[in-house]
Amino acid sequence: MVESAVGALLAIAATLAVYAAAQRVQRRRKSVWLHPVLVSILVLIAALKLLGVEYADYNRGARVLTFLLGPAVVALGLPLFRQMEEIGRRGKAVLLSLLAGAAVGTLTATLTAALLGGSGQVVRSLAPRAVTTPIAIGIAERVGGLPALSAAVAIFTGILGAVIGPPLLRTIGVRSRTAFGLSLGAAAHGVGTARAAEEGDVEAASSGLAIGVMGVFTAVLAPVAIALLAWLGWAR
Repeated sequence: MVESAVGALLAIAATLAVYAAAQRVQRRRKSVWLHPVLVSILVLIAALKLLGVEYADYNRGARVLTFLLGPAVVALGLPLFRQMEEIGRRGKAVLLSLLAGAAVGTLTATLTAALLGGSGQVVRSLAPRAVTTPIAIGIAERVGGLPALSAAVAIFTGILGAVIGPPLLRTIGVRSRTAFGLSLGAAAHGVGTARAAEEGDVEAASSGLAIGVMGVFTAVLAPVAIALLAWLGWAR
């Protein structure tokens, strides 16, 4: 019991320390490729390998942080509440855009995996690629995928979207603050929302809304996509 508690504290302390150090590095170097989440993942993987610690053991110790992912997503409702009137004026366009985003995100991931010869379990694991990590894990468990793979893909997608999303959106001429936030939330999930919050309250609220709505749409569309692919013989 004592060893378990000590292990949990060490896992949490190590994770927080690495993330804090990664934040300092990014602030000093000012490089989008030194995103704290990406740096933390790489450092922790290397540390676990060098120390010979199994991921399962580390994950048991750090499960408190995993649990907090859920409340963190719920907390995104605060900036949304503050900007409800602004976003509400564009309600229909927002919902249609996110529905399209969820459909494209689900189908492109599953179809690509199926056409490349991925196993049925891999295809199912990629179905929730377009949603934030805690939601992706829940959907993967329901459709018979690998939650760990779904989480890894969601995190990678979020980091990539947060890195290349803002400059890409500016390059193609996106000027609407609402559209900017929706794009980051839909494509880059929680990491994208953290990046959107750096732009302003409207962007943060829109991004938070995108996470929630994309989660609902994907939870409905993923089983449908899996059933369709299974009927075609690509996701069995």
